[in-house]
Parts: sequence; structure tokens; C-alpha cells
Amino acid sequence: MSIAGKLATWAAGLRPTAEDLALADRSLLDTVAVAVAARDEPVVQTASSLSEAARWAVAAHVLDFDDLHMESTTHISAVCVPAVLAAAGDARAYLAAAGVMSRLGSALGWSHYTSGWHATTTAGAPAAAVGAGVALGLDADRLATAMALAVPAAGGVQRAFGTDGKALQVGFAADAGVRAAYLAAAGASADASALDQWLELVGGDQSALDLTGPAIPGGLAIKIFPCCYALQRPISALAELATQLDITQVSRIVLKTPKGTVTPLIHHRPDTGLQGKFSIEYAAATALLDSHQGFASFTDHAVRRPEARHLVDLVDVRLGDGDGDGGLLAGELEAEVHIDGDVRRVRSRLPPGSPGRPPTREVLLRKVADCLQGTTLDPESIRWSSAGRILRDQLQNRPA
Repeated sequence: MSIAGKLATWAAGLRPTAEDLALADRSLLDTVAVAVAARDEPVVQTASSLSEAARWAVAAHVLDFDDLHMESTTHISAVCVPAVLAAAGDARAYLAAAGVMSRLGSALGWSHYTSGWHATTTAGAPAAAVGAGVALGLDADRLATAMALAVPAAGGVQRAFGTDGKALQVGFAADAGVRAAYLAAAGASADASALDQWLELVGGDQSALDLTGPAIPGGLAIKIFPCCYALQRPISALAELATQLDITQVSRIVLKTPKGTVTPLIHHRPDTGLQGKFSIEYAAATALLDSHQGFASFTDHAVRRPEARHLVDLVDVRLGDGDGDGGLLAGELEAEVHIDGDVRRVRSRLPPGSPGRPPTREVLLRKVADCLQGTTLDPESIRWSSAGRILRDQLQNRPA
């Protein structure tokens, strides 16, 4: 059986557990809140001519505040929630899409990501086809066809990071999946083995495909800070030291981390808020300068603060030779802050919000409240049956 056939059969037969459904509901709340928070972002307005699935995915991803599947290095919910909602789907459709995306992304592997691919978009388009297809009631054969029809859109590269292109790529993936599902439902044909050929072309390993375990193996990491997941650990670690320091006396900041953990951090002297979300040097600056590393820390103005630029210039990043294949949380981060001849050190392995250190309900609701500021939305109103209407109301006809 083709890869698409295997994944489609798994998705069509999925019977979620209570734990799976709880994770789906948490993902919905987090994703919708983050998308609403982005309602006034310029790129969301720029994307107003795109489909609902695309616009909602752009909004869910542009702030880089959306969840992450660690094993596949993919932002699952930014693709799967919009695709499912656009097809009027529910938690089961989301879990089918998320399960396919996590497994496809894991089969693509870390080498796919380190080669420069944007795994969220490569694995995302076929997964979105499954989510929309399950929502439309497609059987396994039609789901496999939908995945094959999504293959032409299963692309995206990391050079888009720090630009509007990153969020737009995610929107294109969600849109392509929904489009493919509707075409399959209308009777379009495709060779399901196209997904097999695509996986080989982009460096994946078919033998790594594992259909066992929960709907989303490994769970999902929730971001506490609105930036690349690779910055969650350095920010949380250095923030622990900030209250003990006189920032004006800092002479040097040394960050020691495995080389694989900085793969997406391509902006070393950022000049915009978007670039700051992919800069380990700026992560150190905001961790030491700001009492709360929230939306205000990642604006153009915040990144260009003289005191932030000064601290960025003091950062010395030392990459370990090992753990190049270990992912964004490989090994351990060690941070040193040199001040007045003294050295303060902190080590960190798991940042808050990671699957091994999950957020409490209180922490999640605090994040949601920050995202929903300026609206009258009640977090309890965000359900699978109402979320599409909420996004439609919040993201349409916004002022430029």
C-alpha cells in the first residue's frame, strides 16, 4: 500500500481517546487566540484576498506564537486548525490531520529541516487535505487521493523566516489541502503513490513512518513567548538571571548550545520585530531587558532600542560539535552573564510549555487573555462549532 493509502486508512479509522480530545481542545483554544491576536498585522490584511483557510493560517502563524510538534519540527495547529475549520470540521478531523502531519514530518526527519526546508509547509499541505477530507466525510481512498492532489503545494523554505513569506507559506499549505479535499470529493483522480515519490525527493524515510501510539505522538509544545521555538529556552533561562543583575554593568553574554538548536535562528543583528523572532542574540537582550517577553518585545521599535542593540553586540554564541541531529531542544543550554568581574550562570534543558514541562491551565489562560485583549471574546466561547465564525468575524474587514 502507498504511504498515502496507509495514512488515509489510519485517519479514516481514527477513534480518539479522551486524552486526544483534550489535546485537540487545547490546540483549538491556543490557535484561535493567537490568530485573533494577529488580526491587525499587515500581512493578515495583505492576505485578505486569499481563501479562509489561508487567511486563518497566516494569522495563526505570523506572530510565531503557535504550537509546535517537537519530533517533526512542525507547527501543526497553524495548518490543521484552519484547514479543518474551513471545512466545518471537528476535533476528530483535527486529530486526523495533526496525526498525519506529525507522522509525515517525523518521516521527513531532522535532516529535511536542516537542509533548509520549512517542514510546517512540506508536511502541512497533505495533512490539511486529510483534515478537510475527514470533515467532508471522505473515505480512505478519497483521502489518499486528496493527499496526492496536495503534493504540488508541499513546499516552503527557511529563507522566508523573518519575512511575511513564512506565514504566507503556511497559508498556502492550508489552502492547498482544503482545495485538494474538495477536488477529491468532487471526483478528481490522482495517483496516491505521488506522495511516496515526493517523500523520497525531499529526503524523507518511508521506513520511519509509524502509525502506532496516540493521535499526536509526543504531544505538542505550547509557546510562552511569541517567537521561534528555538528561543523559548534561552529566553526562559536568562530571564531567571535578569532580576539579579544591573543590566548597565553587563560586559558579556555567552550562550553555549548544541549547533542544531540554532538552525532557524538566521538573524544575528535583527532590525525588525519579525527578524527578532529568529535571533538568539536578541533573545538574550529581551530576556535581560524586559520583565515580560510578550508582544511588545517583538516590535520594530523594541528590536531597535539602543539598549537592546548594545546587548546584542555583547552576545557570544558558542555551538557544540555534537547534537547536530538532536532537534531544537537537543542537549542543554548554558548561559553566562559577565558583570563586574563576576560570572552568573544558568542551565536549562526544557523550557516552560514543552511536552515535558506542559503549561498549567492558568498559564495557558493568561496567554489566551493577552491574545484576546481588545475583544469581548470569552475563552469558553471558543469551541469547534463556533471557532470558524469567531475567526470570520475577527479577521474580516479589519482596518489596514
